[in-house]
Amino acid sequence: MATGGIGGSVERMNEYVRPPLRHALAVAGADGDGMRVARAAGAGIEDDHAQPAFWSPVSETAWLSGGRGAYPHLALDRAKPGLIAVDALGRRFVDEAVSYHDFVAGMHRAHKIAPAIPAWLICDRAFIEKYGLGRVPPGRRSLRRYVASGYLVEADTIEALAARIEVDGAGLADSVARNNRFAMTGIDEDFGKGSTDFDRHNGDSAHGPNPCLGPIAAPPFYAMAVYPSTLGSSIGLRADADGRVLATNGEPISGLYACGNDMASIMRGHYPGPGITLGPGMVFAYRAAMAIKDSAASKTAR
Repeated sequence: MATGGIGGSVERMNEYVRPPLRHALAVAGADGDGMRVARAAGAGIEDDHAQPAFWSPVSETAWLSGGRGAYPHLALDRAKPGLIAVDALGRRFVDEAVSYHDFVAGMHRAHKIAPAIPAWLICDRAFIEKYGLGRVPPGRRSLRRYVASGYLVEADTIEALAARIEVDGAGLADSVARNNRFAMTGIDEDFGKGSTDFDRHNGDSAHGPNPCLGPIAAPPFYAMAVYPSTLGSSIGLRADADGRVLATNGEPISGLYACGNDMASIMRGHYPGPGITLGPGMVFAYRAAMAIKDSAASKTAR
């Protein structure tokens, strides 16, 4: 079984995800065909993972032609200086420069306390001109199209911006003020943005004293909503070290193997780095092939 798991199906992922997803970035064909067939044969599902999927925050771009209506915010904007992410209280909830997976995990943690789905990326015009934001490219150009579509929300003051996106105005003003103070000292006292090599790699090396911290200072100000989305599923078929699919009682099902996202991830919902579905996919495809070969040779010998 190597059909891609369930990460491309919002419906299937929502059997395991709360609050429910609106988007899936994984290929639409990854909707659980292999898992359905294997379960009919008695296969067990491993679903006790730290996260059921590998995540990315996305902004909604349904106004674009083609695609799946979602733009992944991987590394091009969140780590740059002059941007914060806030919840409905206008408060930051995570180091914005962490990996896309960890950012969404932070959204889910924060959402248990105050609404953080969607979260809002906050910046000013100077930030967008220099770095871009989501689908909006950098450069001096009119943003009227993006504002008119609702992709960007624009206001002349932080308080007016808060009102337009329906977050707490005092909370947002305080978060912006704290960010601006941290930008001067180079130390994010709340979440440590820019304190790791990973953060700084995706920041702006020409900006100091911290390549990930910059002021949000000059109007107009902008907000963009981001939502959780899947890059692929972590939960999947329970299997052993040779990719043999295990039944609900833990015994191997004769002749049934899995790899890729059909097989439950050995990372168990953690995301140590890009490619964590690709490496195990290749390894367990090889191990399954060798196990099948050995099984066939054993039967021939008998």
